[in-house]
Amino acid sequence: MGTATHLGPWLLGTVKETTGTTAGLVKNTGATVVAQTFNLTAAQVAAGTGSLGFIPAGSAITSVQFLTTTLFASATTLKATIAGVDVATASTITTAGTIVVAPAATFTPVQANVGATDAALTFTATGSSVTGAVTVIVAYIVRNSNGTFAPNP
Repeated sequence: MGTATHLGPWLLGTVKETTGTTAGLVKNTGATVVAQTFNLTAAQVAAGTGSLGFIPAGSAITSVQFLTTTLFASATTLKATIAGVDVATASTITTAGTIVVAPAATFTPVQANVGATDAALTFTATGSSVTGAVTVIVAYIVRNSNGTFAPNP
C-alpha cells in the first residue's frame, strides 16, 4: 500500500454549493481529520525533553493521546506542548494502555488555531527506565494558515 501527500485543506461531502434550503441542496462539505504519530522509546523519555515534529499552520487540534504499548519500569510522566503551550499538565503513566489527554483551558486558543506558522510539537517527560514505549498521537483538522478553508465550507 502506498502513501499520498495532499497539501492544504481536503474537503469532503456530497454537496459543494448551497442551492436551496432542502437537505441534499445545502452545502455539506467538511474538512478531514488527520493525525501524526510519534513513537518514544525509554531512552527518549529518560532524556526529558524532545521535539516530535510540526503541525501545519492554521490547524485545529481535535485530540492528543498517549498509547503506552510497553510499560515503563519506573514512574514516568509525559506532557505534550504545541506552539509553546502545554496541552495539559503531565500525565502519569502507571499502566499500559491509552491516556486521552483532556486539554487545559489555557490550551483552548491554540487548540482552535495553532497559529499562522507551523506549530512545533514537543514533549517533556520524567522517568529513568531502560524499558518502555509510548506512542503520541495528535489529531487535527488541516486548514489554511489563517484558520479558514478554501473554499469556506
